[in-house]
Formats: sequence, structure tokens, C-alpha cells
Amino acid sequence: MRHRKSGRKLKRTASHRRATLAALSTALLRHKRITTTVAKAKETRMVVEKLITRAKNAAADTGVPAAGVHARREVGRLIKDREVIGELFATIAPRVAGRAGGYTRIVKLGQRYGDGAEMAVIELVDFNTGQDKEEKKPAAPKAKKEPRRAPAKKKAAGSPPPPVEEGAAAGKKKEPPPEAAAKGSR
Repeated sequence: MRHRKSGRKLKRTASHRRATLAALSTALLRHKRITTTVAKAKETRMVVEKLITRAKNAAADTGVPAAGVHARREVGRLIKDREVIGELFATIAPRVAGRAGGYTRIVKLGQRYGDGAEMAVIELVDFNTGQDKEEKKPAAPKAKKEPRRAPAKKKAAGSPPPPVEEGAAAGKKKEPPPEAAAKGSR
């Protein structure tokens, strides 16, 4: 029995497990949403939430300037990408400052086709990358397709009628020039 033993081993050694969770955490903080197995997502959630909390507390500690440096170094022990660390402290931490916890969401997707593993999406709650404001607007209904016809000239409201030709030329059709008629008869 595994009483009082928290965490999943993920069929890896301790160093491999730490490297896997570091890579998944970096990817989640960079892209705000990743797809992985349910077990890895649950383990990644524990790591990422601690990192976000550390960054959020450092951002709230404005009285002690060295607190931010120490927090960045502590986060840097796991996250090796400086751009991701900068984004965590500059973008993510201020955005979740009012949230007491629960910075991530896990949505189960079903089984993977190849080996049947349970798949899930883990995403940062305050960064809904899948829902843009443009997508929330209802789409306009499509017009019915009509049979193709020659385009008719539409009269604009309030515009004067087209000029009328006067004389004998008004009722006659225009004939093509003699060169075009000769080419068409060949």
C-alpha cells in the first residue's frame, strides 16, 4: 500500500521525472495550454501552481526588492528558459494576483488512439486561448444560393436614371467591328 506517499512515479527515475515535469511546466507557461496524459497533467499542475504562487507572492512584495530576485532564482532552478521566467513574473503573476489558487484547469479528452492512454488538456485558467472574442459572436446566416445569371444593374436609391440615347442609334444593337466578325466566322 502507498499510504502517505504523494505523487506519481510516471514509470521514471527521480531525475527523469524531474526533467519531464520541468519540460511540461515550461511548455505550459510558454503556450498557456498543452495536451498530455492525465497522470502527467495532474503532476504538472502541482508543480506549475507552486511556481505561479511563488511569482505572485514576489510581485506582491514591493517593500523588499531582493524578494523578486530570490523568487526568480528559485523558479529558475526548475524552469531554465529566461523568456518563460520573465513572462511568468511580468504577465502571468499580475494577471492571477486576485486569484487565491487554482490557476490551471484539466479537461479530459478521452483515449489516445495508439495505446489507449487517457489524454487531457491542461491550461491556465485566466488565459483562455481557445476562446477569442471573435469566436463568441454568432455567425451570420448564409444566403441561399441562386442560379447564376448575368449581373443585373441595380439602381441606387436617389440616383438619377441613366442617360437615354436619342435618335436612330437608340433602338439598334451595336454590331461588332468587321475584323472581329471575320475572325469569328472562321
